[in-house]
Amino acid sequence: MPIPAGKPLRHLVIVLGDQLDPKSAALQGFDARRDAVWMAEVPEESTFVWSHKARIALFLAAMRHYRDALQKRGVPVVYRQLDDPGNLGSLAKELDFAVRTFRPGRLVLVEPGEWRVRESIQQTAQRLEVPVEMLEDRHFLCGREAFTTHAAKRKQLRMEYFYRQMRRATGILMHQGLPEGGKWNFDQENRGSFGKEGPRDLRELQRFPPDAVTRQVLALVEKAFASHPGRLNHFAWPVTPADARTSLRDFIQNRLGDFGKFQDAMWAGQPFLYHSALSSALNLKLLDPREVIEEAEAAFRSGKAPIASVEGFIRQILGWREYVRGVYWRFMPEYLDRNTLNATLPLPRFYWTAETEMNCLRQVIQQTLDYGYAHHIQRLMVVGLFALLLGVDPREVHRWFLAVYVDAVEWVELPNTLGMSQYADGGIMASKPYAASGKYIARMSNYCQSCRYAPEASRGENACPFTVLYWDFLQRHRSELAKNPRMRMQISNLDRRLRTELAALQREADRIRTQHT
Repeated sequence: MPIPAGKPLRHLVIVLGDQLDPKSAALQGFDARRDAVWMAEVPEESTFVWSHKARIALFLAAMRHYRDALQKRGVPVVYRQLDDPGNLGSLAKELDFAVRTFRPGRLVLVEPGEWRVRESIQQTAQRLEVPVEMLEDRHFLCGREAFTTHAAKRKQLRMEYFYRQMRRATGILMHQGLPEGGKWNFDQENRGSFGKEGPRDLRELQRFPPDAVTRQVLALVEKAFASHPGRLNHFAWPVTPADARTSLRDFIQNRLGDFGKFQDAMWAGQPFLYHSALSSALNLKLLDPREVIEEAEAAFRSGKAPIASVEGFIRQILGWREYVRGVYWRFMPEYLDRNTLNATLPLPRFYWTAETEMNCLRQVIQQTLDYGYAHHIQRLMVVGLFALLLGVDPREVHRWFLAVYVDAVEWVELPNTLGMSQYADGGIMASKPYAASGKYIARMSNYCQSCRYAPEASRGENACPFTVLYWDFLQRHRSELAKNPRMRMQISNLDRRLRTELAALQREADRIRTQHT
């Protein structure tokens, strides 16, 4: 349908690349005779951080499919493609051009998920003296005001109590006012590792061969972002709501039952294991979290999946996902500059190449470069853990995580990285630093079996860098960590080591830092 001509538009409805909800609040009351949707692909959003090719391609492919779906519904769409000759390079410049061209009486959009983008749109609208209406994002189960109310009642934020409140408010996995199974969470049952034989009866993840629209995007990304990290030869992510629902059904049927027990386990050459890999579809709004939760709960109630698996999965969506969004908006923009542990080192180069002798890091980073994906324990307890122990500037770690994962949007990535992984927020996201030695990785994976380093060793040429840096981390931050009740056992273990041994560990840790930075 053509853009209304002649008189100015009533509303220019902005749809951003991570707002691809067919039932978006921004489309409520849309009048095709007087309104138009505005969307723009701009280089700035791919170069703000040095984005993985697969991340760029996923956003662009999903946006173009969304545009096509709107146009089939008769919705006028003003759409700027990345390869259009007149592309102005940034959202602000493209929006300025669109407003001057179509002279809308109002800009309407769902509130952006990123502080930087929201500020840019507001400033552009103010400069052009056009009213802007930002609507609450109905995609989430907990609104920003509701989270603010929850946080105001507590001296200290903890996800567990927020999660319980959400369970009570929604009735999800509840029975007569009590949690199903008699417990709020089944963490103790959900920390299993594989035996020597590895994962069994593993079904391959549902993948989607690129159609003509996606193939055009892949070719464009290879050409326009040739120097960017990552590869596209494995690209087969869902880029439409229909694909996303197919992925959901595939997970519920084939992997949910074993997800709980093995959600923290890792295995070489198996990037997806029993995980859903639905986070990118959720974060682009191709899937509604309510639908995902309902399908998982139905699997429990019909006896198709055990309570431990279903609760562990639902907690990731109803608990962590909603909680990190609340934290992001409550503490931004100053949250971005938090650095409680005063970490200042640059990110090691091998994070972009996977060229390291540490097999766990090589496996996870290579997988990340291949797919733009790693599951939560690979992110937290391998790549994130090494950066934490080494002492890397948390903003550099944040930029890397935002760049390399296809599901990364700042509202969810920043608190998980800066807070949960790097403890840079001083305990808002996590009650203690997630610090561990190489023995944790050995227990939860087979990575150490083919590594030159011995996970239990902290001395000698085969000493595991994770283990050396773990003891050094505790020693460097002893005064701060000793105040944390959850760190007392680790500090007690540190105190039992001889001073001469600690001095040798510090020298080895300094050598490792010099080598990698």
